[in-house]
Amino acid sequence: MIPDKDKEELRVRSIRNGSVIDHITAGNALNVLRILGITGTTTAIVSVVMNVPSKRLAFGQKDIVKIEDRELVPAEVDKIALIAPQATINIIRDYEVVQKKSVVLPDLITHVVRCPNLNCISNSAEPIYSKFRVLDSFVLRCGYCESIIDSDIATYLI
Repeated sequence: MIPDKDKEELRVRSIRNGSVIDHITAGNALNVLRILGITGTTTAIVSVVMNVPSKRLAFGQKDIVKIEDRELVPAEVDKIALIAPQATINIIRDYEVVQKKSVVLPDLITHVVRCPNLNCISNSAEPIYSKFRVLDSFVLRCGYCESIIDSDIATYLI
């Protein structure tokens, strides 16, 4: 018989080098992979753990993503902050955490989400990128037409 404590342990192996994205809002791990451009055809070793217990997040559950041999760059971290504002990024080298930081919502996001207003110039054939001001966690305002995204930002990810 397996002791209760062992039943509750996460059974995901440690990574030698790479990034661990922890405290992702439950249900958003796949959106994080999408933001990072990781698809089913990747050669990277990726571990995804979804809906695990969390004492830190309000709903009591979180997702975790581990990506071997890839360190996230600041632009990627900014994108993750949009859908997981309480996430932490751990950079791993030789099985040790060498850097741990919380994501911070930037003031301006460009070329990450598309405007919900189909008539917005950013949705036309013009050679411009979408840009949004971050008003609050989960609230964005288009820099061109001032349309607001205040729910399900993941729906509008480019």
